[in-house]
Amino acid sequence: MNPPTVLLIAVDPAIRQLLAEITGPRTTVLAASTIQEGLRLWLNATPSLLLCQGTPQAVRPVLEYGRQRHPAIPIIAIGERHSVKDAVEIMRAGAADYLTTPIHPQDLNAAVDRLLRHTAPAPHREPPRDPFDAIISVSPQMILIKQLAREVAHTDATVLITGDSGTGKELFAQAIHAASPRAHGPLVALNCAGIPENLLEAELFGYQRGAFTDATQTKPGRFQQAEGGTLFLDEIGEMGAAAQAKLLRVLEDHTVDPLGGTHSQKVDIRVIAATNEDLLAQIKGGRFRLDLYYRLNVYQLRIPPLRERPDDIEPILHSFLEKARLEQGCRITSAAPDALALLRRHDWPGNVRELHNVAEWLTITCKDEVVRPHHLPVSVLAHAAQGQEVAQIKPSLLAFGLSFQDMEKRMLEEALQKAGGNVSEASRLLRLTRNTLRYRMAKYHLT
Repeated sequence: MNPPTVLLIAVDPAIRQLLAEITGPRTTVLAASTIQEGLRLWLNATPSLLLCQGTPQAVRPVLEYGRQRHPAIPIIAIGERHSVKDAVEIMRAGAADYLTTPIHPQDLNAAVDRLLRHTAPAPHREPPRDPFDAIISVSPQMILIKQLAREVAHTDATVLITGDSGTGKELFAQAIHAASPRAHGPLVALNCAGIPENLLEAELFGYQRGAFTDATQTKPGRFQQAEGGTLFLDEIGEMGAAAQAKLLRVLEDHTVDPLGGTHSQKVDIRVIAATNEDLLAQIKGGRFRLDLYYRLNVYQLRIPPLRERPDDIEPILHSFLEKARLEQGCRITSAAPDALALLRRHDWPGNVRELHNVAEWLTITCKDEVVRPHHLPVSVLAHAAQGQEVAQIKPSLLAFGLSFQDMEKRMLEEALQKAGGNVSEASRLLRLTRNTLRYRMAKYHLT
């Protein structure tokens, strides 16, 4: 039987060596000197136990990742003896045990023995899954945002989620609903930008039969459909003026007036809105109501773009690839450090949605088990090359998907364009003789 694997994460080399000496004889030890190195090892291994030394701020990403991806793996946190506050904070964050420095070998032995003997709890004893675990993240910014979202989820407050497109605003809305007392009720979503303005009011508030020409039957709106649950209004900044006025009334007195109706209807719902627009700028431009903004902005969550939290790129990528392995038989198991470095330098204008597209592209084009820099799409390589020496990046020309003839023709066209049609100048740029260039121009019917 193979010995259990223990992952050690400790900045202090003396502590790392001590932990390895104490746990080594009975286990296989994986050691890391930084949190990021430790998480990378964890992505490619399944330890039975993890020991992590550091402050609560340093250890929290490890605890967060463990709760999201490996809740059955116990974590022993190691901190300073004098900080009772740190101990309480770390234990509340999910650590199985907390040891202090200097470490007493007998205490460590007892904790390791106890946790290695630990078996997965019976199903009825497992704590309910945290809905926010579906949002993969280890960065301090996202850990804080998720904690704030957990706190507001237990209230009935209206929430405004802001952030760039593709950052995961809808995921947060889903998690807030699932963690709220309204989880038993429906979560109804409506993209305000996806419905023409003349139909938006009918879609939101419903209509009575005969309210307009095509109203052949009474239809409840999204507010009525969300009764007892949550209504998620995405792209709220695209809502027209008339619908804004009606929405304001619903938020103020919780009543809905269906089109063509003669009586108002009370609704018991919670509203979560999201936008990637600057609503304050829209208010100044007269495109959004200030009073509606205050009603929506009871509690605001700003989801940071991916470029502001590069620590999340690796775990999110591995999560996408892991899903592809299970569903499609993808052979990719990991990404090389130099490939990850390029991904971290990318600006990610499309945020997590763009990263998902890159992962899908890799599952189609990469035939190796490890993603290397030349496997990455041109969009990532081109951005990484800005301000870098070409020799440092070495992008693969094969990534362009062009044949040799296509590449040759495009080089000729580009040189002639830069030379303004001057054959002598173009031949100098291409380092060809004039006769060779004329021959190749004729070959591709270039004039």
